[in-house]
Amino acid sequence: MSKVSILTAGKVHPRVIERLQPHFDLIRLDRPDPALVTPEIAGKVRGATGFNGMPADLMAALPHLEIVANFGVGYDGVNVAHAAANNIMVTNTPDVLNAEVADTTLGLLINTIRLLPRAETWLREGSWEKDGAFMLSPLSLRGRSVGIYGLGRIGLEIAQRVAAFNLPVSYHTRSERKDVSYRYYPSLEALAEAVDTLICIVPKTPETHKTINADILKRLGPNGVLINVGRGWTVDEEALADALENKVIAAAGLDVFQDEPHVPARLIALDNACLLPHVASASVPTRNAMADLTAENLISWFEKGRPVTPVPETPFRG
Repeated sequence: MSKVSILTAGKVHPRVIERLQPHFDLIRLDRPDPALVTPEIAGKVRGATGFNGMPADLMAALPHLEIVANFGVGYDGVNVAHAAANNIMVTNTPDVLNAEVADTTLGLLINTIRLLPRAETWLREGSWEKDGAFMLSPLSLRGRSVGIYGLGRIGLEIAQRVAAFNLPVSYHTRSERKDVSYRYYPSLEALAEAVDTLICIVPKTPETHKTINADILKRLGPNGVLINVGRGWTVDEEALADALENKVIAAAGLDVFQDEPHVPARLIALDNACLLPHVASASVPTRNAMADLTAENLISWFEKGRPVTPVPETPFRG
């Protein structure tokens, strides 16, 4: 009996390929482009996987497509509306990266406030020996109040870590959670007014586009710190650069950007911005776990008739 054909579109983690090869016939596309789909491919592909890139026109070019297994917890690059309308299952990789992203978030917060990357550069360049001690960091984690914008799975883990540092935690989401004791604010404006440290971990949706704008940054105040580990889409980067240059807020730590891998030159030039190249989940153990879950969703679908982690828009009803 011939193997089921699975399309790998664009960048795919090598462990996903390794896990899938014994089970499936893998067909490779260099990019998620329907123009690359031949009639032969269209006639046999039943599953697809990739890194947050599955547009509607590619799915439409695959008439026998049953499932899209997305590598990553975020799946804004997958047209789930099209998938749902055409009875195509979509899965992602939640939970396996929660702790890693939360750990990185606290590391980014500390680096931003205590200037640790700059201090290490000072040492490595010989400035400690030549010029003396590194400057005192103008900010401290002590005495800060932290607001979390988005209290989903990862946001909860971030909140737990922040609380372990003996800092008060508040949050804003679309609706108040009844399973936590953190203080809830019904609007992002109210949250920003109440705290001096704002951690953003919301997904990319039409409702979150540039919601962290000049007004929100002003409400954080001159002692304010912004940390973004969600999506660059959420932050107005021009407004943020203005706020950092004019000391409207004190500092920002960013792991995500609007147009990755492009980072605005204005942000790179600032010494009160700590910038990372989207590495929040980028450890070998965590990426391997994400790859395993991506593969398991496809294997489970075709061997057992059900996915492991379907997204809410395409729930499994078997």
